[in-house]
Amino acid sequence: MSLVDVRRIVLISEEIFHDGGPRAAKPPRRGVIGALVKNPYAGRYEADITPMMEALKPLGLDLTRRLVDALGGDPKAIEAYGKGAIVGSGGELEHGALWHVPGGYSMREILGNAKAIVPSTTKVGGVGARIDIPLHHINAAYVRSHFDAIEFCAPDGPRDNEIAFILAMSTGGRVHARVGGLQVHEIKGEDGLR
Repeated sequence: MSLVDVRRIVLISEEIFHDGGPRAAKPPRRGVIGALVKNPYAGRYEADITPMMEALKPLGLDLTRRLVDALGGDPKAIEAYGKGAIVGSGGELEHGALWHVPGGYSMREILGNAKAIVPSTTKVGGVGARIDIPLHHINAAYVRSHFDAIEFCAPDGPRDNEIAFILAMSTGGRVHARVGGLQVHEIKGEDGLR
């Protein structure tokens, strides 16, 4: 029996033309995708949960490809990313942490070995729980224009024995970013920070 049993995949995408200011010459596109997966550890404590981390790697690659396709199909166009998880009430926070490696490394692989750490958030919640997935630049975490978040919600999940594993991406920063700091054209890409 597979450790990864997907019940549903939810994909939300948006294109931002303006936020009260002038229309963007190139509107950024943002998206978030989540898979509602049966939690094999729900309702009990399991000391070694790491086998599921390895089993989630194909799902990470699949969700990454689906989200890139939804945002135009070009991995080189993706400028920001993030990840997260909502663990159903029968599970524990640590079950969401299983997504750190398969979620983050899948995006790095598909996007061309991005340098910056993938920002993340995880919580335990019931059916219909909402979560803000943080975003920042894929190669330089200090690029302020790309500090953002996108909300994920699956109306019928996660059920108490499920986990929503979530990825988020954007083709640009905030549409009217103007608070200074490191600019995209100044990225050195040496350490994932600047």
